[in-house]
Order: sequence, then C-alpha cells, then structure tokens
Amino acid sequence: MENSRAFIITSWALRLIVAVILVQTLFFKFSAAKESVYIFTTLGIEPWGRIGSGIVELVASILLLVPSTVTVGAAMALAATGSAILFHLTRLGIALTSVGDHGELFMLAIAVTVCSIIVLLMHRRELPLVGRSFSTT
Repeated sequence: MENSRAFIITSWALRLIVAVILVQTLFFKFSAAKESVYIFTTLGIEPWGRIGSGIVELVASILLLVPSTVTVGAAMALAATGSAILFHLTRLGIALTSVGDHGELFMLAIAVTVCSIIVLLMHRRELPLVGRSFSTT
C-alpha cells in the first residue's frame, strides 16, 4: 500500500523532531553536564545509566531515520523517554531547579513520547511480529 504525501511528510516531521531532541541531549549525557550527572546520581546509576541511556537514544535516533527500522526506533525512543517521565514523576520532580532546569527536560520527554506514539500508530502495520494483524488485506 502506498502512503499519501501528507502521511510521508507528517511521518518524517515527527521522526525528525524526535531524533533532533534525542541527539541534542546526547551532548549533555556524553560530556557529563551537571544536569545529567545530577539526574543519574540522584537515581543511583551514574555514570553507567547516563552513558547507557545516551547510547540507547543515539541508536533510536538512527533507527528512526532509516525507513525500514522506523518502528523499532520509535519504540526505543518511547521506552527511553517513558522511563525518564516515570523517574521525573517519582524521584526527580518535574523541575530540577537545583541545576537550572525548570521543567524543560520533562517537557522534552513528553514531546518525544507523544511524537513516538504517533509514529508508532502511523506505522503500526510495519511493527515486527504484530504488524500483520493491523493489515486490512
């Protein structure tokens, strides 16, 4: 089945939003910026949690931009930011004012989560293992 021009443009726009946000945060994770170190120290998983989550986000960004792996990349991005949202709501708080964040990181996680969910819904027929059950033919 061929997708419409609007579908393709929307899909690429959402995938680019997610990839840009994830790649932009990599600098902070891999350079041990104070915000990242604070977050992962608070969670008790510094430095390996910081580096590991950065690697997962890098891989998710790449997979989102490869047409044959869109759903895997979106699922990885959703898992990464879903856990970030969970930690913000349970252990970190929405705003990390002690390091100069007033909820921006939480809002970026929400944006990635929403965009990833929409991408997964748009490409549901391409999901490994279960995608065929969404097919109408």
